[in-house]
Amino acid sequence: MLTTAPNILTVSRVLLVPLILGMFYIDAPWARWLAASLFLIAATTDYVDGYLARSWQMQSPFGRWLDPVADKLLVAATVVMLVGFDRAPLLPALVIVLREITVSGLREYMAEVSVGLPVSRLAKWKTAVQMVAIGLLLVGDAGPAWLPLQAIGWWGLWGAAILTLVTGYDYLRAGLGHMMKNGEEGRLGTAGSATSKS
Repeated sequence: MLTTAPNILTVSRVLLVPLILGMFYIDAPWARWLAASLFLIAATTDYVDGYLARSWQMQSPFGRWLDPVADKLLVAATVVMLVGFDRAPLLPALVIVLREITVSGLREYMAEVSVGLPVSRLAKWKTAVQMVAIGLLLVGDAGPAWLPLQAIGWWGLWGAAILTLVTGYDYLRAGLGHMMKNGEEGRLGTAGSATSKS
């Protein structure tokens, strides 16, 4: 299970997180570029491991569990560090982290009732914008003087936060709709059972 290529890539994404975070404590331009490069590699494995798992039919319970966990660890830890080092705005970072927590809980519930919560196309765009913005913020002032990477990343994170709210609302509406439907069916079933006994 752990030796399949998709799972190895997923585990490597988790192992890259502390390396990325460690670069924050090295005050040198090369450390910022290295952090951004490691983040890019980690973000790329997110696409590759899923693609390989589907193409090679190597999907496993371990991979289905760890893959979203690895994504959340990568994004949440990096964003929190960026805010802590005053290299990213707090509010959009908070929106992104809270959305990840909410959607994770929602997916867990939906999995318990054997209902999938597919990733929308807009959510994929959100992820792309978010990853690019975080990568630019990791480089920050270490980039070329003529290219304001910090400012682009700053506004990119705001854009990702807006997309996060939209996609998060879509997921929440779908999840709550299913919960309400199940609750209504449960009440009707209970009422029918009580009637048949009387």
